[in-house]
Amino acid sequence: MPKKQSPRPTAKPTQKTTAAVTRPRRLSLPKRVWYKPLTWRFSPPAPVYTPLPKARHIFMASLRVLWQNKKLFGGIVITYGVLNIILVRGLSGSSDLATIKSSLDGALHGFGGKTVESLTSFGYLLTTSGSGSASGSGVYQFLLLTVSSLAFIWALRQKLAQRTVGIRDSFYKGMYPLVPFVLLVMLVMIQLIPTLIAAGLYQVVLANGIAVNTWEKVLWLVLFIGALLWSLRMLTATIISLYIVTLPNMYPLRAYRSAKQLVYKRRLLLWRKLIFLPIVLLLLAALIEIPLILWLTPVAEWIFFILSMIALPVVHSYLYNLYRDML
Repeated sequence: MPKKQSPRPTAKPTQKTTAAVTRPRRLSLPKRVWYKPLTWRFSPPAPVYTPLPKARHIFMASLRVLWQNKKLFGGIVITYGVLNIILVRGLSGSSDLATIKSSLDGALHGFGGKTVESLTSFGYLLTTSGSGSASGSGVYQFLLLTVSSLAFIWALRQKLAQRTVGIRDSFYKGMYPLVPFVLLVMLVMIQLIPTLIAAGLYQVVLANGIAVNTWEKVLWLVLFIGALLWSLRMLTATIISLYIVTLPNMYPLRAYRSAKQLVYKRRLLLWRKLIFLPIVLLLLAALIEIPLILWLTPVAEWIFFILSMIALPVVHSYLYNLYRDML
């Protein structure tokens, strides 16, 4: 009979094999290399925006809102105008248009002379429209402009939300974001400093004959245009933030960041729509004022004052509708 084979003796687990079995598994670390891989950092893709309406459509929509609520906005304009006359302009007026026109009558003749005379007088009205006879009229003008702007913005927001409001509510309830609004207005003034400095340097260079050659004049002009574009780039977000900061529980820095997100990758498009407004207002004012300057000079000054009061709600209605279309 075959002999029974005895089972093979099993090897006793040594300390090394026991430690290898009981040791937890670990991921192997990558080998260190002497160089860093080249990685490209791309800017985040631009968000998908809905196309904005054309500037003329926004302008007509802003006029339509004002006309449909002419009693409310007319009352705010009258309040702003009366306070402006009392505190800033004075009952006698702050400019002397008749004297300027009479001094130009003796030097200019013919149709071309009359045209130059009317344009010069119109430019004089534009430069002296915000000045006053009193020494502290600039402070009053700033306060009235700020308070009236907040009243117009609050009334626009309520009317577009189909709420019934009055003139008194616009001045009382619309003043709660006064401090954040003023802080952003101060930011606008700071962002205009590069343009003001460049304009002053350009004027000094041309007046004192520092830039003689053509290429020197072109170089200084390019520097001025660069500073102007820099200020305009910064102002694009700040102008929109003036309307965001009027929302409840909104702070200036938060409003400015939200505005920067809204204008991201859309500044060139917004520049066209922002430049459209002053061009249209100047053309309309010129069409009304130039005939009055030629034939009804005493009346032209007061008509221009009324037009400047009406321009404030038009500007806020246009910019507020533009802001709503960007959302």
